[in-house]
Amino acid sequence: MSSAGFWSSIFWLLFFLYLLLWPQMQFRSLQLARLKLLKRLSEKHGSTVITMIHRQESIGLFGIPFYKFISVEDSEEVLRAIRSAPKDKPIDLILHTPGGLVLAATQIAKALKDHPAETRVIVPHYAMSGGTLIALAADKIIMDPHAVLGPVDPQLGQYPAPSIVRAVEKKGTEKVDDQTLILADVAEKAIKQVRDLVYSLLKDRYGEEKAKELAQILTEGRWTHDYPITVEHAKELGLHVETDVPQEVYALMNLYKQPMKQRGTVEYMPYPVRQDTKR
Repeated sequence: MSSAGFWSSIFWLLFFLYLLLWPQMQFRSLQLARLKLLKRLSEKHGSTVITMIHRQESIGLFGIPFYKFISVEDSEEVLRAIRSAPKDKPIDLILHTPGGLVLAATQIAKALKDHPAETRVIVPHYAMSGGTLIALAADKIIMDPHAVLGPVDPQLGQYPAPSIVRAVEKKGTEKVDDQTLILADVAEKAIKQVRDLVYSLLKDRYGEEKAKELAQILTEGRWTHDYPITVEHAKELGLHVETDVPQEVYALMNLYKQPMKQRGTVEYMPYPVRQDTKR
């Protein structure tokens, strides 16, 4: 092989290694930056800080985004973190999620409620469906003034359980097939199960009557499943919500960017702050 051919082969080998390793190096750098912020937040509040942040991330060779939701794997990790947390120290759970499996959300919610010290769920942007279920288990819900929660009515496939029950009620049981009747029966059970869970999460802090009222409202299908419950609305419903989100949480969210290989749809120029110069 000629000298030119040798160096050409080395160049292409290094180029392909770069393509393979650079995304992983970027991701590792992001992880280290996140851990630094989590440590700062933990020391500032004297708490165990846990994150469950579901955003699409691009870490593969071709920048393919991965869409995330609350899974059994998440519940395993969060439960492990809660078990290892000191029993006499608070827990701060930073939550950003569209929801996910009821089973996984239930496990996290119950573990959070059973922690002996104070628990706080921090919502910088949104915690819908199963995310709201988890938030209801905390002693404090801390939301950005423009963050939202959502209803927790169970979904069966693509249909909301309350809508299935109402459809059968309106049409009449004698006018629907057996499969639909079975689906309606499952829907009724699912609604009761989630309603009972919400009640059990809230009754100690809100009292039995208020807990029953909130459990009914949040599971009855009053709104569409993606309905945004704002801070103001949450307070009107009677939920105890605060809005003092730590600045470190916002900085942390900046480290969960959307895929860099896709052109962003939002850009902004920060207002220039003139620095005073000493003479």
